[in-house]
Amino acid sequence: MAETTELKKSDFYFDLPQELIAQDPLEDRSSSRLLVLDKNTGELSHHIFRDIIDYLHPGDCLVLNNTKVIPARLLGEREGTGGHVEVLLLKRKEADVWETLVKPGKKARVGARISFGEGKLVGEVIDIVEEGNRLIRFEYEGIFEEVLDELGQMPLPPYITHRLEDKDRYQTVYATHTGSAAAPTAGLHFTKELLAQIKEKGIKIARVTLHVGLGTFRPVKVENILEHHMHSEFYVIDEEAANTINETKANGGKIVSVGTTSTRTLETVADENGHVRACSGWTDIFIYPGYKFKVVDRLITNFHLPESTLLMLVSALYDREKILEAYKIAVEEKYRFFSFGDAMLIL
Repeated sequence: MAETTELKKSDFYFDLPQELIAQDPLEDRSSSRLLVLDKNTGELSHHIFRDIIDYLHPGDCLVLNNTKVIPARLLGEREGTGGHVEVLLLKRKEADVWETLVKPGKKARVGARISFGEGKLVGEVIDIVEEGNRLIRFEYEGIFEEVLDELGQMPLPPYITHRLEDKDRYQTVYATHTGSAAAPTAGLHFTKELLAQIKEKGIKIARVTLHVGLGTFRPVKVENILEHHMHSEFYVIDEEAANTINETKANGGKIVSVGTTSTRTLETVADENGHVRACSGWTDIFIYPGYKFKVVDRLITNFHLPESTLLMLVSALYDREKILEAYKIAVEEKYRFFSFGDAMLIL
């Protein structure tokens, strides 16, 4: 494998036919396909997602990210002109002040007022911050989350062009803590029934929170990946989760991380010995080949975009060339890619 210092963005390129990008979620979450890759033998095998239970053993620990996506996409009109405006909520700054992305941005000057849902929600631009993002103060009656639930749409990734009929399909069944602009998509395959069976088998379940930002879709623009600046995201890991993970490690069980977001959280909070502590904060950890994992043994993940930081993370857990070979087979076998697509398990 290439030395870390020599890794280029183009080393993570693969050819993906447009028709393999899943536009809609499957009727039954757990009937997605599952590509299993054993990094000890290099063996690949094809399964259905609910077979995942056969690869989890009593004493192992499954780590879920229980963040909840907010319907952060608001369609409104400028007061006075009636011009259409799209606002994407990025980060809550104060109770009613959000950092947002506004389209078209040029007209959203400080003082501009935008009305949503015939005045049920009104936003005023109070500042322009880095990257041209706008700080907007919102006015409404009642509870903001309820107003948002009524007026907002799910901020689906740019490569999904179909309208999502059921908002809940872009949430995991265990989503609890509101704050993400994108779903931790590896978790979308689990049903409550499957999780109950996993628990019954003697597998521990630990829940962490990482609020996924839109930066997760930001392309790597530099050819030398070491120059890429990672976006930062807020995480929380509580005492209960930390203890469960540490006990599993101490007893020789495997830590099976569900998704790149759970993985980034665990690797952020672990010390050199793989010991995890309860804490919260912001992480901009960038994991790419050459990284030595401290906690995560196995990974459940979706199929990611070519040249993305997510593909780099997955490659770091095994081997870049072997991962790209597996992706090539996934393309040949017509696996479904990205957020609503199929899954991969790296053992």
